[in-house]
Amino acid sequence: MSEAFHGPFPRGPLLAAGALIGCSLIAAASARLVGHGQDARTVAAAQSRELRFEDRPDGSVAVFDARSGTLARTLAPGADGFVRATLRTMAHERQRRGAGPEVPFELARYADGRLVLADRVSGRSVDLEAFGSTNMAAFARLLDAPNTQP
Repeated sequence: MSEAFHGPFPRGPLLAAGALIGCSLIAAASARLVGHGQDARTVAAAQSRELRFEDRPDGSVAVFDARSGTLARTLAPGADGFVRATLRTMAHERQRRGAGPEVPFELARYADGRLVLADRVSGRSVDLEAFGSTNMAAFARLLDAPNTQP
């Protein structure tokens, strides 16, 4: 049915594959050198806020502006599931590193509209735009919330 091919592999496809790999490496290196594809850590934020989160006995989560120490918002028990799940994941990473909630998270909005939650303890950041506009809006409310009380 099928015959085995025992001759040398054609040279043309090998050269084409090598050229494709070489061009890809050159394109990636040149983009890196001229600054294309910068991420949230290398571009200044248009607006940012340092936030601390504190679980309350009633199941709510108090959100504090870390700079002023004032309460910015309270997440009601059972509400804001995406915010809670994201924070739980990031807090778990901190616990794995032996760190606690002392260092605040940074929530930043960039000029291009991206909203990023960053944790300086773990070095992890989450581009919230990737989770859809509704989930991103839940965090945007924390960024825009007025400080209410100490």
